[in-house]
Amino acid sequence: MRAVAARVTRASVTVDGVVVGEIAEPGLLVLLGVHREDTADQATTMARKLHELRILNDERSCAEVGAPLLVVSQFTLYGATRKGRRPSWVDAAPPEQARPLVEATVAALRERGATVATGVFGAKMAVESVNDGPFTVLVEV
Repeated sequence: MRAVAARVTRASVTVDGVVVGEIAEPGLLVLLGVHREDTADQATTMARKLHELRILNDERSCAEVGAPLLVVSQFTLYGATRKGRRPSWVDAAPPEQARPLVEATVAALRERGATVATGVFGAKMAVESVNDGPFTVLVEV
């Protein structure tokens, strides 16, 4: 699993003109990609890492301060671009494998007590954010 976690002051996801997920206070915008070899164990580990990631102000985590997370599925994080001009998606999990693992990550975050908003898996989404810093990191498990 691979995630791009950005510290934001607010973020939202819109599908067909309707806001489907939003955090209106400082927290993390998480773009989450699933590799074709990922398992449920990686989803649990990713949830823990994201929740405890100390990149908020004063090196605090969402777990420490109760900050929300907006999680958006992003298969393109596994686009291979080393050769040619067209990304290859062979490393990205197919939708029938990726969806349950994205959902498992969100569920594990919520089980930890996190406030989590989401996008819509597989939908064409418009993601808006106000980055804080900007401060963005790549998280892999």
